[in-house]
Amino acid sequence: MRFTLRQLSYFIAAGETGSVTRAAERVNISQPSVSAAISHLETEFGVQLFVRQHAQGLALTPAGKRLLKAAKLSMQSAHGLYSVASDTGSLVSGEINVGSFQTFAPLILPELWRSFSALHPGIQMSVVTGSEQEMVSGLRQARIDTALTYDLHLGAEMTFTPLSPLPTFALLAADHPLAGKAEVTLAELVETPFLLLDLPLSRQYFLTLFEAQGVTPRIRAEVPDPTILRSYVAAGIGFSLMTARPLNTHAQTGMPLAYVPLAGDHAPLVVGLARLRELAPTGVQSAFEAHCRQLISPGNIPGMQPFDVSSLDLAQYSES
Repeated sequence: MRFTLRQLSYFIAAGETGSVTRAAERVNISQPSVSAAISHLETEFGVQLFVRQHAQGLALTPAGKRLLKAAKLSMQSAHGLYSVASDTGSLVSGEINVGSFQTFAPLILPELWRSFSALHPGIQMSVVTGSEQEMVSGLRQARIDTALTYDLHLGAEMTFTPLSPLPTFALLAADHPLAGKAEVTLAELVETPFLLLDLPLSRQYFLTLFEAQGVTPRIRAEVPDPTILRSYVAAGIGFSLMTARPLNTHAQTGMPLAYVPLAGDHAPLVVGLARLRELAPTGVQSAFEAHCRQLISPGNIPGMQPFDVSSLDLAQYSES
């Protein structure tokens, strides 16, 4: 199922009011969010649900009328399940759609998903991975309830709960002359070809680090896949920058890698949970956030090697 109960509720409001504006007022959400939910459902089901009439608003198509009836029944069934669950006392149950930046997904999510599901067997958790921009888009369109991502360019319509700073590492082949150092500067690496992680926002952050040091990287390739990038680095094709140092420091080819802390005074990225500000969190979302706070703390992240945060000002990582 590639749609959410929330998207269905937006569609029902639009179908019953015949207006995106009145639907947005009813469910206390922005008009673009209602429109995005309708567009997503039309794409998902492959049918047109409304006739857009400029002056008269929205009119349900025959397919839209049938879906409206089915959607109401689905929502009634879902609310019935919540009622049954609430009778059991403190049981947390329901649906949550979690988004994750694709670099984090293979490291953090397996333990989060496993332990959260074991703690709350009544939840139905689904996971979507993608770039930071895709996470923000998913939140705005109500396809994602909560996103595990960076604190970059989220916008005022989002809230962000910080979990841990992420120091930057120079990613080197294990036999690189600088691989054994305690830390390394970009100036020391300037003669080594650079492999840029070509993901939205990530690439800007890494390039900004070079600009701040007055160093111009010799970009040999722009690679959108972190797994492929690590294999290239392990083969000695160039070096890269990463904010995640996994427990497994080998590339997929089996060749070893070195993660050397990047020296210099630069603000680290922060990993945390983002959600749409205008939507109050559900019980499941609140439980998931609490679970993330238990498993993730500054310097300790599932799937990653512990790192030192003593030199960082942790007071700045407050909820926004």
